[in-house]
Amino acid sequence: MAESKSQKLPQFNSTEELVEFFDTHDMGEYENEVPEVHFDVDIKRNHYLISVDGYLMNKLLEIAKDQQVSFEMLVDLCLKEKLLKVGRTA
Repeated sequence: MAESKSQKLPQFNSTEELVEFFDTHDMGEYENEVPEVHFDVDIKRNHYLISVDGYLMNKLLEIAKDQQVSFEMLVDLCLKEKLLKVGRTA
């Protein structure tokens, strides 16, 4: 019978410690220590491609970086705010 090469996973005091550990270790070496997880994924959300002027895109990227959000999230928020101003629900 093949012998398991799985190692014992150390204890961590925080998520940060765990992340740092696996930055330098192979998760496959601890496969017997990691619990099996099941979850559902809802991929029904729609995404749309639109054209954006280069200057406007650069401004959006700058603002998104300053606010530490993705530019997609920033565009979504800007469009929702604009719809609210013109009396449409977002």
